[in-house]
Order: sequence, then structure tokens, then C-alpha cells
Amino acid sequence: MTARPLPKSLYAATARPPITAPPLEGERKASVAIVGGGFTGLSAALHLAQAGADVVLLESHEPGWGASGRNGGQVNPGLKHEPDTILRDFGPEMGGRMIRLSGGAPQGVFDLVREHQIQCEAHQGGTIRAAYHEAGFAEIRAGAEQQQRHGAPVELLDAEEMRRVTGTSRYVGGLVDRRGGNVNPLGYARGLADAAQRAGAAIHGGSPVTRVARGAGGWAIHTPTGIVRAEHLALCTNGYTDGLWPGLRRSIVPVFSAIAATEPLPEELARAIMPARSVLYEIASITVYYRLDAANRLLMGGRSALRDTSDPREYSYRRLIRYSETLWPQLKGVRWEYFWNGQLAITPDHYPHLHEPAPGVIAALGYNGRGVAMATAMGKQVARRILSPTAELDMPMTDLKPIAFHGLWRSAVAARVTYGRIRDMLGV
Repeated sequence: MTARPLPKSLYAATARPPITAPPLEGERKASVAIVGGGFTGLSAALHLAQAGADVVLLESHEPGWGASGRNGGQVNPGLKHEPDTILRDFGPEMGGRMIRLSGGAPQGVFDLVREHQIQCEAHQGGTIRAAYHEAGFAEIRAGAEQQQRHGAPVELLDAEEMRRVTGTSRYVGGLVDRRGGNVNPLGYARGLADAAQRAGAAIHGGSPVTRVARGAGGWAIHTPTGIVRAEHLALCTNGYTDGLWPGLRRSIVPVFSAIAATEPLPEELARAIMPARSVLYEIASITVYYRLDAANRLLMGGRSALRDTSDPREYSYRRLIRYSETLWPQLKGVRWEYFWNGQLAITPDHYPHLHEPAPGVIAALGYNGRGVAMATAMGKQVARRILSPTAELDMPMTDLKPIAFHGLWRSAVAARVTYGRIRDMLGV
């Protein structure tokens, strides 16, 4: 298999250069083999190497090739569920740890950026949740009260305050969480890869894992051109999970997300449409998210066609442009320069998943649209488990449960998108 070139995107055009990551050649031993060069695998490799472990990371293409290098760049705090639901589902001890881990995950990203001097346009300007109907704002208010009880620095915004921070009168209310922010995600992934490599991790691109087998003293991890023999195996493939490990691909649903980006906007126009320079996502059945980058480009993201596409004529991109012009009519006539999409992983319960499907094997995946912060945090959890098997983790270890009728996921996702759009139009 030949490594596929990085898809065209704004990030591919502007991010720092990739590291040198040659394909694995021949046979070698390691204490840990990691499959997947996204945020989870790179974070795990960095934290393991810093602790002195002998680590080999294997990536089919290049580090950051998948969703880690294609997402909206939003570094958002928290999980999909609010604190009271998390505590109900997992109890006060584990639930409390999950709340603290997810709430502090953005700070973990920005700390790594500072520690390793990662050039990725990092900006901790806060995350805004926005509601354009009263039902959504009621949901935000309830969540804000719960988060404030747990010490989160969140603040409710009324319609006028939302207009002031977003430049549009679309929203009836919202919430700002000062812990959030944004990065160029491909630059961040490449920076993590560089930091892990400098810490001693071996990183091999163009090295798809074709087979894993239990052997004497550990696992044999096969690629087309080599074998790694390791005591520990970490599976960190998220939305691009394949059939390498039985049942893992069928435990998540891959969902495509599309992003369109404008040319750099004049400073006056940029200040008019997003004066607070926070990142924003809407509370809706089918969410839309957006931000400005360091060059004043508007990045507008949302659900995509269920295939890789960079064709600006594709409906997903045309819809994003129309919606942008609805929010800010002054954008009409602005040139849109970049169009790209990628796969993220949704879990049935909307929690990230940690599994240990066999002795010496750990899998982490399923970030439900919060991958920049949570995948980084989960990579550190993977490293902690490998370094100290008896250490308490801040996410639960759960059984691997394949989804029934998983082969119908494309039809199910398409139906769910249609249903969600109808709900959003009705304001329910």
C-alpha cells in the first residue's frame, strides 16, 4: 500500500512542515507499538517516550493525515454530556474524574503547545455555545448551572451579548467557556509528532498495519515492509478504524464533517463578524461550527457528504456558504478558497471509549466531535495505563461492544441528518 498524499486543505497549505517519518523497514523490538498517527497516538507516544519507554508509532500515511489534520481546530472543553448526566452514568468518583479530565483537556493542549514551542496558531480565546431557539438556550442554561457547580469558568450570554461577540443577531442566547480556543490542527499534530520524535519515539509513516498476532512475550505487528515486536499494543485509529482488531470498527460510527474557508478577510470585516475571536458551535441536532484563523479567514464547518470530497460544488459546501451569508450578509462576494472534509468517530453513548480487548492491548477512540482536546487527553491516559497498569485512570475502561446492524451505518447517518435538519427548522 502506498501512503496517500495529504488532502488539500487550508491546513495543508499553511501548517508547519511535516516531520521525516520513513516507512518501517525490517524487524525491530519495542516496549510499545502504537497504531495510528493522530492526536491520540501522538500524545501517547510523546508521554511514553518522555517516561523512557521504547515506542514505535505506525501510521498508514503521515502523522495528522486523518481527522486530526482536517478538523475545525476547535479546542473545546467538556464531554458531549453535562456533569449531572456523567455523574448519573458513572457515579461521583469516576464521574468526577471524567468531568475534571474533560474540562481541563484544553489547558493540556495549550500547555503542550507552550512546552514544546509548537507552531500551530494557538489561541485560547474561549468557546461559545450558541442557541438560535429557546429550547436550545434552555439546554445551555441548564448545562451552565451544572458546570458552574463544578467550578467551570462559564458565563451565560443573552441575545444582545451574543450579537456583540458574534456580529450576528441570529442567536437568542449562549454560553462562553474561557478554557477553550483554537489551533491549526495539522500544525498541532505535526508539532506533537516532532516533540515525540525528539523525546525518543520512532515514528513511521507509510506503514499501514496489516495484521497483529500474539507471540512469545507480546505482539507481532505487521506492515507491508516490516514487523514490530512489542509487549504492549495501543490502537489509536478513531474515525479511520478498520478491521485490524475484531469488532473495533463496529463499535463506532464514522461521520464526515466538511469545512469551507474564505480568503483572508479585511481586518474591519473580520472584527465585524467575530469581534470576540472565540470559537463557536451551535446547539442543534445538526450542528454548525466556525471560527476565524490567525490570517482572518473564516472557517465554517458542518455535516458533510459521506465520502471524501473537495469539490466546492458539493451541496455540503454550498450550504455552509449560504449559511455564512445568512449570518453575515456583508460576506456576499467574498471568495471561498478551500474546501475539505474528513471522518470523525461517534459512539452510541457519546462518551470516548477505552478498551482492553486482550492482555497487553489498549484501544482509545470515539471523541464525538471533541477530538483536539479529548484525544490529546486520552493519549496521556493510554500512556498512564501502559506505564502503570494499576494506576487509576480518569476515564472508565469498558467492554468492546460492536454496534448491531453496523453495516447500515451510511443509511442510518443520512436518515439522522435529515431528521435533525427537520427538528432544527422546527426549533425543537
